[in-house]
Amino acid sequence: MKWITRERVKVDRVACPWLIRKFLDKDAEFYFVPADKVLEEASRLDAIPFDAPGVELGHHGKECSFESMIRKYKLDGDPALGLLARIVNGADTDNTLYNQPEGPGLKAIAEGFRHLEFKDDHEINAAEWIVYDALYAYCREKVKQGKPDGDAK
Repeated sequence: MKWITRERVKVDRVACPWLIRKFLDKDAEFYFVPADKVLEEASRLDAIPFDAPGVELGHHGKECSFESMIRKYKLDGDPALGLLARIVNGADTDNTLYNQPEGPGLKAIAEGFRHLEFKDDHEINAAEWIVYDALYAYCREKVKQGKPDGDAK
């Protein structure tokens, strides 16, 4: 399947491709285009748009695109993914929905990746997915410890 979103990835536009490759489509193709071209290019390429204004797999209320994707593809039975979604939300939004303490750390890491001089969004995603692998392992451990909300109070 083909997926498309806005260029200049940061949090949601790295987390969503990670989720897609890990849980939905190991052979997914990703396209990163200017924000005003997402819908046009999605139509032309027959690609599923995400994390762009007005799309199903986008922000809705205080929820981020990662959460929309988990809900649509019925991945919400995995409590570790649920915790990861809270962390992604905390990094990608104003963090007032869950006040997730891990969120600001992920936001800082994502911003740092943007300054490592990768040549494009594909390279940033490839490099940063190890962070999401590690966060998912952290989330599985927190769930195992009986802390499905992580370190949120």
